[in-house]
Amino acid sequence: MRRVGRQEEIRAELFEHTLNGHAPEVKTLTEEALALGMDPMDILFKALIPSLEEVGRRFEKGDFFVPEMLIAARAMQGALVILRPLIAETGAQPVGRYVIGTVKGDIHDIGKNLCVIMLEGAGFEVFDLGVNTPPEKFVAAVEEHKPDVVGFSAFLTTTMPMFKANIEALTKAGLRDKVHIAVGGAPVTLEYAKHVGADSYAPDASMATRMAKELVGDRSQSSTGAQALEQAVMKIDETLRKG
Repeated sequence: MRRVGRQEEIRAELFEHTLNGHAPEVKTLTEEALALGMDPMDILFKALIPSLEEVGRRFEKGDFFVPEMLIAARAMQGALVILRPLIAETGAQPVGRYVIGTVKGDIHDIGKNLCVIMLEGAGFEVFDLGVNTPPEKFVAAVEEHKPDVVGFSAFLTTTMPMFKANIEALTKAGLRDKVHIAVGGAPVTLEYAKHVGADSYAPDASMATRMAKELVGDRSQSSTGAQALEQAVMKIDETLRKG
């Protein structure tokens, strides 16, 4: 009985801590839930997603503002990182390879991290270069990993010109035609992507993953786990877009 009671408590605490953006507590509770044998899908659908839905409602009512939304989304993302490998039991053979990073001068990573979670959930082998990534680091990664896609993420209008710098660096290294270039980030538009010479533009993580799957010709239906992850990530994307 005690175990069932604790599971109920964990759901309630996860809901509250995600709502309030307490990332360390969300991480600890997620780990405790798994140690108790709770189903990762249960954690996702009975605690994390409902909490983010509540964040959205509070934002619409004017009780929450952009900072609260961002920290709640980040707290949930921390739990997703732990749950993802358990939910998306992907096959041994990756469907494709993806190099991704936030461009030089930009330290925003939430959008990029969501892409990583979704891409890995869809079966891609992802090489995450982190934030503030200079052109030469992208070039080295493309040379080393020979990815199907390289993704550049920018959150600021001031760092968007790095897309062009990155593409020029890849061209100079003789790699431009060997890889598909995808760009994204809050201020980025399809027009801008075309202007800098990118191959595609993704407005959010779900779209970035769908496009990557199409590109590598992965026609497989998403596993239940991958669909669950997509639902969770779309919920975070939606929350961020309200900002």
